[in-house]
Amino acid sequence: MKLSLRRRITVAATLSLALLGSAACGAVTPASTATGGDGGFQLADYISDAVEKGDPLKIRLSYHDPSLAFAVPIRQGMERGAKELGVEAQMIGPTGGNAADQVAELQTLINQKQIHGLAVSSASNDALKPVIAQAYDAGIPIISFNTNNPESRQMGFVGQDLVASGRSLAEELIKVLNGKTGKVVVVSVDSGAGWSNDRFSGFQEGVKDAGLQIVGPVNTGNEPSAAYNTVESTMAAQKDAIALVSLDCCSFTAGAKWLQQSGNAGKIHSVGFDVQPQTVEYLKGGVVDLSISQGPAEQGYQAVKLLAEYLKNGTEIADVDTGALVVTRDNVATVPVEG
Repeated sequence: MKLSLRRRITVAATLSLALLGSAACGAVTPASTATGGDGGFQLADYISDAVEKGDPLKIRLSYHDPSLAFAVPIRQGMERGAKELGVEAQMIGPTGGNAADQVAELQTLINQKQIHGLAVSSASNDALKPVIAQAYDAGIPIISFNTNNPESRQMGFVGQDLVASGRSLAEELIKVLNGKTGKVVVVSVDSGAGWSNDRFSGFQEGVKDAGLQIVGPVNTGNEPSAAYNTVESTMAAQKDAIALVSLDCCSFTAGAKWLQQSGNAGKIHSVGFDVQPQTVEYLKGGVVDLSISQGPAEQGYQAVKLLAEYLKNGTEIADVDTGALVVTRDNVATVPVEG
């Protein structure tokens, strides 16, 4: 006899608890077996019914700004996961990274009751907390990806440990500087965003005893020419800087372009994030020293996988760390391009 979705989830959770004793850090016991002060997560009836009937399951990945180049590999991973797991997945989100627009879009989806799983990369942690809670209370499985929102009611997180990645960037910069001390300029496409704050806090921690004077983070914005102009004006005011550090992919390529065009490549050290096509060329040309990859395609894939396996099999949702891979001129040819 075929077990109902709730029954299958209960059995899976019971066996898991019997074998493991307790859930791993970041794990969430599925659906009605979850416990807590609010009674735990309860899967919406319309979602349970859709699973029972074998209806196509609709998963949405709400990215804080789909216009960013970094969204391309995330979308590719998402599409791979959807094909492999037999679900309908789509990337949504506000062009330009407006938090209010992201919240409004998610509220519409929740109220329409036409989606079965959500993954959110928050434009602003504080602004997205209420709508994440709204989805949770509505019985829609919801996780975060790419940008963590740990104080929200997310059921798990897929992505890089952002604070740890900032520390890794600091450690790599110190190696590159090889004992040099002086002024280091830090830039970010959105210095007020939670992900940027997390990375910068880790970076600050990593350089605290290195004798470096940190300037920034300077907000460049996402538009390429504006980002370049901001880097140019900032570096003109910091002529004695020994390094230019980026907290993301796009201010990194803007900074690299300035280094190349201003004749400062090889004179001012530069480290940052991600493996965009432009970044690969700058690495190969010696314009920048290194980059750190966070596996964006894997983030898209794993976000779909967590939600699909939870819905179909009652598999527990647990955090997935996609790591921090240091990419240099020596190994860039072996690392997938992210875009």
